[in-house]
Amino acid sequence: MIQDWPEMKAFALGLDLPKVEEATSWGNDVLKAHGKLWVWWSPYMEAALFKCDKDERDMLRTADPETFPFHKHYESHNLILVAGGLIDEGWAEARLRSTWRSMAPKRFLKDWDQTNP
Repeated sequence: MIQDWPEMKAFALGLDLPKVEEATSWGNDVLKAHGKLWVWWSPYMEAALFKCDKDERDMLRTADPETFPFHKHYESHNLILVAGGLIDEGWAEARLRSTWRSMAPKRFLKDWDQTNP
């Protein structure tokens, strides 16, 4: 289980996906993929933030509110909080890879898929 931002950042960077960079957003350390916010740590609570559509977020929060807590600041955004210490590495890797793919320009992804089967 991933405990905190340093572990989350090291884990995400360890996936060795291209076009991922460290950056700062609103004064906070974040990781961007293809120039867009990819994963970061909430300044409001001990939790990582991942991209997630609202229907899936609501389902996950209902199923496991301890792992997927609520904070009103993020309610209107397509994001999900995952509590530090409860971040499953398998879930995080799948989420990061799928988000990375969804953010990639189609031409880049076509070339990537041809060279990385």
